Amino acid sequence: MRIRLLPLALALPLALAVPGAFAQETRQDGAGAAAGADDARAAEPEEQAPAADGREEARAVAPSDDPDAVGSAYTRVPLEEIRRYVAVFNAIREGYVDPVDDRKLMDSAIRGLLLDLDPHSAYLGRADAEEFEEDATGAYDGIGVEVMELPDGRIRVISPIDGTPAQKAGIRAGDTIIAVDGRALTPADHEGRGPLRGPPGTSVVLTVQREGEPAPLEITVQRETIRIASVRGRMLEPGHGYVRIAAFQVDTAAEFEKTLARLHEEAGGRLRGLVIDLRSNPGGLLTAAVQVADDLLESGNIVSTRGRSRVNDTEFKATAGDLMHGAPVVVIVDAGSASASEVLAAALQDNGRARLVGSRTFGKGSVQTVLPLGNGDSIKLTTARYYTPSGKSIQARGIDPDVVLAPEDGDARPATVAEAVLPGHLQGEGGEGEARPGDVLPGDGPIQAALSELKKQVAAARQPDRR
Repeated sequence: MRIRLLPLALALPLALAVPGAFAQETRQDGAGAAAGADDARAAEPEEQAPAADGREEARAVAPSDDPDAVGSAYTRVPLEEIRRYVAVFNAIREGYVDPVDDRKLMDSAIRGLLLDLDPHSAYLGRADAEEFEEDATGAYDGIGVEVMELPDGRIRVISPIDGTPAQKAGIRAGDTIIAVDGRALTPADHEGRGPLRGPPGTSVVLTVQREGEPAPLEITVQRETIRIASVRGRMLEPGHGYVRIAAFQVDTAAEFEKTLARLHEEAGGRLRGLVIDLRSNPGGLLTAAVQVADDLLESGNIVSTRGRSRVNDTEFKATAGDLMHGAPVVVIVDAGSASASEVLAAALQDNGRARLVGSRTFGKGSVQTVLPLGNGDSIKLTTARYYTPSGKSIQARGIDPDVVLAPEDGDARPATVAEAVLPGHLQGEGGEGEARPGDVLPGDGPIQAALSELKKQVAAARQPDRR
């Protein structure tokens, strides 16, 4: 599965590309959860500056034959740039060694518009667009791994999903898949559903480059229908609960509430404290993360987004009703905690509601807008940054935990999983310096460290207030 869950994506009509035609409803990551923008007015078009030599701007043309199209600084392209594009198009069509279909050539040109923007902006063919929608439901046929497609065709593993064939076969966060069934990957393999998906019961042989290994590894993984249980929970000790959130899907908030209610019951009515495990959680639906944060906060900001257009400016605030009744919360994060999981972690940390334990997070702090096209394809375009309650952008920086953990002996892995190491990534707000990647923290050690921290918080909360 591609890294469809890492972006915080707003699915909007294509009309949003034209000022004055903004819709009121948005959907997060291609799913049906509505998150209406508070201000859906279009930003005023920027004035075009005169040419450097003092002459007026060269003639410009609107990119639409529609007589009702809105003309503005956003919808007008200099005629000389159109001419340059047509010249290159014709040169390829007439001079390339083999005939090239016009439609294929145009598709390549459109994809090229998005290619160099940032790692998360992309053209989604019909199959990719359907897959994008499908991922939010948590059921598909494949090996169960979140990945980032690299420009040269290779696939970088962000994290294997809990309990899936990929995890069981030994695929690790940070692995780079260079070949599938003995055939080297190329950019063409990113088309459609990709080489990792396929009918349940079929096997695929992955050639994997892993830091610290002298030669590529050959790992065989059997595909199956992946049904991701985004939430599961258990008691760590009497009165101390544990909830693992593997990804944020349509039903994650409801599952979190149900799991928390069960743990309260097992604790005899009320938990004394809770550990939330967000390690290697690649993100998902922004609204799901907001709902979980709201479940644990009585008030305060949760997250906000800001972009060039005010339609991309949103703010989410908590409503009264803390399902933990003020009991201490500790959250575990690591280098694989990205996007929506960073939203939740930052909301709880900035509001003083939880202590963070682990390593620096992935640093995915941008919002992607999904623009459906009339032919079933879509454009996924980065349109905003998101900001923590304290007003910080974590893009390419990540979140620093309150208690830093290092990988246990034997689990140490090179820190190569981070937004800041992705080619062409969006820079942090205001050019702030980028931090080095954090560590991937597998195993039970971080859970025990979080439990220890939770007990300290529980003990401190029970001390009488002496003044």
